This record gives sequence, C-alpha cells and structure tokens, in this order.
Amino acid sequence: MISLENVTVTYGDTVAVDNVSLTVQTGEILALLGPSGCGKSSLLRGIAGLEPASGIIEVDGRSLAGVPVHRRNVGMVFQDAQLFTHRTVVGNIAYGLKGQSKTKIRARVDELLELVGLVGMGERPVTTLSGGQAQRVALARSLAPRPSVLLLDEPLSALDRVLRERLSNDLRSILTAAGATAIYVTHDHDEAFTVADRVGIMSEGKLEQVDTPAELLAHPTPEVTGFLGSNQVIEARVIESSDFETVVSLPQKLAIPGAIQSDSVRLRIKALGQN
Repeated sequence: MISLENVTVTYGDTVAVDNVSLTVQTGEILALLGPSGCGKSSLLRGIAGLEPASGIIEVDGRSLAGVPVHRRNVGMVFQDAQLFTHRTVVGNIAYGLKGQSKTKIRARVDELLELVGLVGMGERPVTTLSGGQAQRVALARSLAPRPSVLLLDEPLSALDRVLRERLSNDLRSILTAAGATAIYVTHDHDEAFTVADRVGIMSEGKLEQVDTPAELLAHPTPEVTGFLGSNQVIEARVIESSDFETVVSLPQKLAIPGAIQSDSVRLRIKALGQN
C-alpha cells in the first residue's frame, strides 16, 4: 500500500504538484490521468525520490522521508523503456536481482518471461526487439525484485494506437497476475480506463477526483467533465456472445468486437476524433 498526504513538488517558483493526498491499496492499480503539464509525472518522480517532495509519502506504513532512491523498494517503468542495450533480455530482467543465487535468479527470470509473454526470447539482444516487446522487458525488469509499489510513466505513449490498445489489456493482466500495487500515468482516457481499478484526474497540479472508471464517467465533477468531454455511458443488455463478437441491445441490436461473459455491459460513446 502507498499513502500520500499533502504531497507537493515544486520547480523554483512553479508548483507542479499541489498538496495531493491519496491512498493506493495493496494489489490495486491506480491511473493518474490528465493533460500534459498537469503534474502527474512530477508526482511519480516525487514518490520515486527523483525529485524533492514535501508532505508525507508512506509505503507499507514506512515513511520514505530521507530514503534514497535505491532503498525505497519502488520500481519504475518509463516511456522509452530505457533498457541496457549491451545486455540480452535475460540480462536486463536479472539486473535488479544481484546478490541472489544463479538458481533463484534464473527461476525468477523464467517466471517473468512467461508472465510478460516473452518465453523463448531470453537470449535475444534487446536492440532486436519491437517497441512493444521492449516495454514488456522493462516491465519484467521492474517487477523482478518484487517492489512494494510499481510506478509507470506513460509506458505505452511511444507506441502506435493499435499496439497501445492491445498492450493496455495485456498490461492490466500482467499487473494483476503479479499482484502489483501500481500507479500508472497516462494522458489517454481509454488506456486509463482499461488498465486501472481506479482513476485519478489531475489538473494544474491538483487531484480533482478519484473513482472507478464507471463512476467517473457516470458522476464526474464539473472540472472532470470538462476534461473527459461529452462522453456518455449507457447500459446495454447482452443478447448473445461468440468468440468474435457480442450482440447487445440498445434497444436495437448492435454487434461489438470480442466475447463478453456477462448479462450486461456499459458502453462509452464518444464523438469521432475524440481521444
């Protein structure tokens, strides 16, 4: 669990994060969503110890005040993966496991290769990987030492739209399977709602509202409504589902991609061209 109380990050006279308080429970994924410059990445850097921050930051009940970056037991995944190009996939994942026996390191690396869907690619040079594969390696490397909290700063933003949509679903499955407590920064609405259990909306350094994706869309504050836009959420009854599509009633029938194993769904309607 991670708890923040009145956390503030400043750059000279500029207040990047303004008295933010929140709690992320053990095993929960929280997304911080907002436009560029709203302070969400600065908040992550403050938690990690990469920027000085005032206020109270506690991880599993332990204060991080004065604790150096390498002793915080906080993992971080960046936008550009930042892999060690002179190491293989295995070498990158094993980096944070120094001091353990070779048997334990290999077992943990193999476990993570399976978790992130890269079995059989351990000896590949990371320079031969696609962007999506590189981010999977970066995620596995951060998860390897079992951090108390995992911070992800726009990890998919450098990828194309189609790949982002596919990997956001995979990413949630990986984080959930790992039991990770995670804070996930993004400016993409759909990505946040796909990955996270709860979403916090940030604006001008302040945390405006935190709730489940469904509640945010159904009951946004006026400030959040302006950011989310004119999205509408409607209930639909599931009529039938196959491996390829699900037919729902609006009350007219509508087929949507993918199989859904439930009696009803919530559909988010947005205008064409809207993020």
